[in-house]
Amino acid sequence: MAYAHDRLQFTPKPATGMASAIVLALFIHALLLGALSLGVQWNDKPPVVIVQAELWSAVPDIAPPLPAEPVNVPPPAAPPPEPEKTVVPPKTATKPDIPDPQIVQEKLRKEKLEKDNLEKERLAKEKLEKSKLAQLDLEKLEKLRKEKEQKDKELKEKQQQEKLAQEKALKEKEAKDEAEAEAKQMEEIRQLNLKRIAGMAGGSGTKSSGPSAEYAGRIRARIKPNITYTDTISGNPTAEVEVRTSSDGTIISRKITKSSGVKSWDEAVLGAIDKTEVLPRDVDGKVPGSLVISFRPRD
Repeated sequence: MAYAHDRLQFTPKPATGMASAIVLALFIHALLLGALSLGVQWNDKPPVVIVQAELWSAVPDIAPPLPAEPVNVPPPAAPPPEPEKTVVPPKTATKPDIPDPQIVQEKLRKEKLEKDNLEKERLAKEKLEKSKLAQLDLEKLEKLRKEKEQKDKELKEKQQQEKLAQEKALKEKEAKDEAEAEAKQMEEIRQLNLKRIAGMAGGSGTKSSGPSAEYAGRIRARIKPNITYTDTISGNPTAEVEVRTSSDGTIISRKITKSSGVKSWDEAVLGAIDKTEVLPRDVDGKVPGSLVISFRPRD
């Protein structure tokens, strides 16, 4: 079936338009005959001959007659040549060339292969373009993601810094308030102790309700032997210490209220108070709950 189909495919097409060719040939011949009939001039009149004669008294010798002058008569036009007739060869049934089926199949196979290759190249180009576009989209997304992460990181760091700054400011304010309150309290205790000491020193005629006049000396005498200080110090700086005790004289706490300016001397005084542990009682058998004691290295 495939072979018959190939034969029909390559068979020449039948000739068409025979009737129109015959009509066209007849029309051309009619035009040629009309042109010939107009070009030919027919001359059916005989030529005119003119003769001259002279009369003499005697009959002369008759000379031979002169030839008649020729009359210019145009020669008849030569008939035009008959047009060549177009001879149409009769149709002869020719056997069409039948191509080799293998050649046809190979040609079709090559055409199909070439078409497939072109289609593959087109698809590969489209795939490459799509891949490039996808890569560009991924790069843009990655860039946006990194920018967002960087902004979030900077915002988080800024918030942390602001939080730390607020906490620091709050702590500083609290420490300042606490220091001010403590300083105010210590100043009140200091002023109270100074008033007591001033009362002991000046004395009025009545008995003072504070420590006795010699109580401060007794405390220094108890604490000073416990001071261990071997450094060389210039001048005679004073370190004031607030000492709080229980009712039996046990030292509960001690604190520098006024530094001497020499840290080693302040630490030596605090260490001596810690070693003392218990303060002596006053003459009335009582120990003040809080008092400020001053210490100088050269006293």
